[in-house]
Amino acid sequence: MGQITNVQIEASWKDALEDEFQKPYFLEIKNFLVKAKREGKTIYPPGPQIFNAFNTTPIQKIEAVIIGQDPYHGPGQAMGLSFSVPKNIAVPASLKNIYKELNRDLDVEIPKHGDLTKWAEQGVFLLNAILTVEHRKASSHKNIGWQTFTDAVIQTISDRCEGVVFLLWGNFAKNKKGLIDEMKHYVLEAVHPSPLAGNGFQGCGHFSKTNELLEKQGKKTIDWSLI
Repeated sequence: MGQITNVQIEASWKDALEDEFQKPYFLEIKNFLVKAKREGKTIYPPGPQIFNAFNTTPIQKIEAVIIGQDPYHGPGQAMGLSFSVPKNIAVPASLKNIYKELNRDLDVEIPKHGDLTKWAEQGVFLLNAILTVEHRKASSHKNIGWQTFTDAVIQTISDRCEGVVFLLWGNFAKNKKGLIDEMKHYVLEAVHPSPLAGNGFQGCGHFSKTNELLEKQGKKTIDWSLI
């Protein structure tokens, strides 16, 4: 993975999160990952992609936030953007359901790939609450401190930005609601898109609702098409 100390983070985030990077818990995250590497463990995503969401979406460009839980734990899947996989990787089940709702909601053609970079480049901040995972061990890094960090990230977005649309899918994401100032921002809640949650995600209309809320503020809407 390379040492996390050499991992770069985009300038606006570096400034906004400067205090977090100095705290003892963040040093413990670094030490944990360096030790895991030394022990020969495979960690996803690769080091340079741990902060991919931050590097692709500077804080001042955020229009919407989609919160995931932790990275995919299979080879080549995780790329540092929640729900997203590289173009050469099979589309995961949850993302297939997201596409299904996107097609129903906006009549957007369903892509054959799972790369959501285009959303991130337009201001959709694709944040996983846990930023790393060990190979084939789901949620293996849930207790190493990442949630302290990403809770601070959500709080920072709430404090520094205006009129952001937060999309909270499933109970895990909904539990982050308390970090968001709903006097300044918009919160949309839905069932998780995972097949394990049944078909509850279908019909939520979050993509059109997000654009309506952005348009109401005079902001540019998101082009959700990935074709």
